[in-house]
Amino acid sequence: MTEQAQSDSNEERLRQSLLRGRDGDAVAYHGFLKALSAHLRAYFRRRLGAWPDEVEDLVQEALLAIHNQRQTYDAGQPLTAWVHAIAKYKLVDLLRRRAGRERLTDPLDTVPDNAAELFSTADGEAAEARGDLHKLLAQLPDRQRLPIVRTKLEGLSVAEAAIATGMSESAIKVGVHRGLKALAALIGGER
Repeated sequence: MTEQAQSDSNEERLRQSLLRGRDGDAVAYHGFLKALSAHLRAYFRRRLGAWPDEVEDLVQEALLAIHNQRQTYDAGQPLTAWVHAIAKYKLVDLLRRRAGRERLTDPLDTVPDNAAELFSTADGEAAEARGDLHKLLAQLPDRQRLPIVRTKLEGLSVAEAAIATGMSESAIKVGVHRGLKALAALIGGER
């Protein structure tokens, strides 16, 4: 049997297993998934030589997508083309995720020699900014300062801030609005 004839035979066997599985034959569908797993594993291994740890995850993602979309397969079309299209989309998704993560991180060997100095400077500036903010907030009356501290700095909801301060929700909203306006005036030197 030629290689092409073997490939055509495998294609037809997979296609028939899927179709019988769609019609309710659980044994045929199990056989389809098992054979397809091996096919997908080889497909992804050829394309992910640099990331062999990703192969099994992609096989599972592709199998799940194929299972979820099995009713969309057109029996008049080649099965492998349909399967490869789904597998290709899963591969592209992985590459996009990896590219996004790698773009956000620099390898440790590219960190400049003065990194410790840069980080300590940033920490010092952040501490200085917090100190300045607290000095500005201290100049506000409690009915403006407390709502800002509770909602903007501590991240409480308006309802939670109202409970924590003993103020009404309306008073919290008004306090935040007026307090932010007063802070803007303080920063701008209008006061």
